[in-house]
Amino acid sequence: MTQTPSGLVLRREDAVQWIRLDRPEARNAINDATREELADAFATSDADPAVRAIVVTGTGRDFCTGGELMPSSGGSPLDYHRALRPFQDLFRVYWELETPVVSAVNGTTAGAGWMLALLADLVVAAKGARWTHVFSRRGMVPHAGDPYFLPRVLPLHRLSEVALLSDTLTSERLAEWGVINRLVTPGDVESVAGELAHRLATGPTRSLGVTKRLYRRSLTNDMTTVFLEEADATALISQTEDRQEGVAAFLEGRPARFTGC
Repeated sequence: MTQTPSGLVLRREDAVQWIRLDRPEARNAINDATREELADAFATSDADPAVRAIVVTGTGRDFCTGGELMPSSGGSPLDYHRALRPFQDLFRVYWELETPVVSAVNGTTAGAGWMLALLADLVVAAKGARWTHVFSRRGMVPHAGDPYFLPRVLPLHRLSEVALLSDTLTSERLAEWGVINRLVTPGDVESVAGELAHRLATGPTRSLGVTKRLYRRSLTNDMTTVFLEEADATALISQTEDRQEGVAAFLEGRPARFTGC
């Protein structure tokens, strides 16, 4: 286990990399240092062939209450183009990870914390956990990539309810909307997330990563491009050891033993 200077706890459990926001005194908000370390942890994990799944969670009663984005001192106006770009880049890295990600939403989620939770491939959330979008409450517009990513996760009228009314919702409501995969008691969040991550980690990792990429790129690409990328991906994956193992296991009537190769 490693604790970074900004308050991330990194722990490897077999082929699963746990990334934990550990700033309970700041309600697990993301400051500049945490943002840099999160982006590095995501990129490093994604590049490590020994990491075959990732779990993101928080310490204490909060999952993540957003970013600590403060106006510049001295009365000078803040250059929002420059100030927001690093946070946009963080969630771009997160969105483009090929390694499967499970978010373990242990508690309150607000602001940019929505993206940290919902851009994961599978979402495990505690019953009763509170979710607040907060931007309109503060007279702000959604930022840090929110206007790009959340419309790809939430239906438009649900997103309008979240962003315009800014009511506090519960995990139960979001489960009704179909954006939470497992709704569990608070004490079971990490164990259930870990079980899902271990299932992913024993799967055909390269195939899962390419599957993620195809689906996410299809949200912005035209049909012809998606069809071409599908064909390229199929040709690529057909050469992997896991593809050969999958076929052999089927023919032999046994469970496949994938290695991620």
